[in-house]
Amino acid sequence: MTSGFIGFQNEIYLGGLGGAVPELPMTAAGLELSAQERLDPAAFAYVAGSASAERTASANRRAFERYRILPRMLRGTTGPGARDLSVQVLGTRLAAPVLTAPIGVLELLHEGGEVIAAEVTKELGIGTVLSTAASSTIEEVGAAAGAWWYQLYWPADDELARSFVQRAERAGATAIVVTVDTPALGWRPRDLEHAHLPFLHGKGIANYLSDPVFRAKLPSPPEESEEAMRMAILAWAGLFGNHGLRPADLAKLRAWTDLPIAVKGILHPDDAKQVVDVGADAVVVSNHGGRQVDGSIAALDAVSAVVAAVGDRAEVLFDSGVRTGSDVLVALALGAKAVLYGRPWAYGLGIAGAAGVRHALRSLLADFDSVLGLSGCAAIADVGRSLLSAVP
Repeated sequence: MTSGFIGFQNEIYLGGLGGAVPELPMTAAGLELSAQERLDPAAFAYVAGSASAERTASANRRAFERYRILPRMLRGTTGPGARDLSVQVLGTRLAAPVLTAPIGVLELLHEGGEVIAAEVTKELGIGTVLSTAASSTIEEVGAAAGAWWYQLYWPADDELARSFVQRAERAGATAIVVTVDTPALGWRPRDLEHAHLPFLHGKGIANYLSDPVFRAKLPSPPEESEEAMRMAILAWAGLFGNHGLRPADLAKLRAWTDLPIAVKGILHPDDAKQVVDVGADAVVVSNHGGRQVDGSIAALDAVSAVVAAVGDRAEVLFDSGVRTGSDVLVALALGAKAVLYGRPWAYGLGIAGAAGVRHALRSLLADFDSVLGLSGCAAIADVGRSLLSAVP
């Protein structure tokens, strides 16, 4: 599979010959600023906000500054057809080592946001991870997606958790990603300033409302009346978050599905060992984009130790803080098999729908394609620790 992602650069320059310039910002920071200017303040706060003083979110970005790429020259990796960005992760073939991170409640940004993300990633040949806290159902996304995984927020009811997982498997998901760093929501001042938790308004709970196990617990169908919906929302509130979840519970998940299992939200190597010991096929090193523990270690700073602990037994992926193609390259050089890319494409969704998602993803992929070749790598297998130099 030969990369064509860098072609986006030529499209833009050729368009400039006719006087056209990009309608959307070319950087993640630009997309964020544009989204802040255009979106409803509460919606923007929900996506952009992080825990408390947002030191962890800042640390995620600063962590990349501790590494420098040491490019190799005269490798013949910059010409047409010179690079292959494709990878296989958890048995899923991707045109590049990138998946959209699971972001909940996308209806705050655009109607049908999860389906749009599925369609655009299918078009580009990369992956998408559907959140449990979605505004579109598992089945709607499965019908639209190419390569996709299902992210499970394990509810406080195993029967319901099993139903979510088996619905995802039937709908075509090729892996299950269990997020373990959110048994409860972190302290998020931006949301608190708006007194805004979208789930309490019936948003982001489509997978609950459409689930037969959940519906069986309700006194009446939620669509029947406002009171019935209120009761459904209260039932959701009593089930979201599983404070009793332990590594051994992954054995239940293994009994429910034959799909590969990744555990997301791991930072400590001992936690990585525990989940791999009980059957996880992958670990996603992540601090939830800084949304849970203020002052936490930057996710990037945890990658090397986790790779050393379990990299010979499980695949390691990276999430939290990716904004550029160079960021992707650094994460891979530290041992990650792929990255999950979050907020910038969500900002694109809010600004311009499918066109915004496509623009944000093509920008990242073209940037990565470019830096990969200019660093002397023809394929992902060429990326290794020797490509990096630590900042003195």
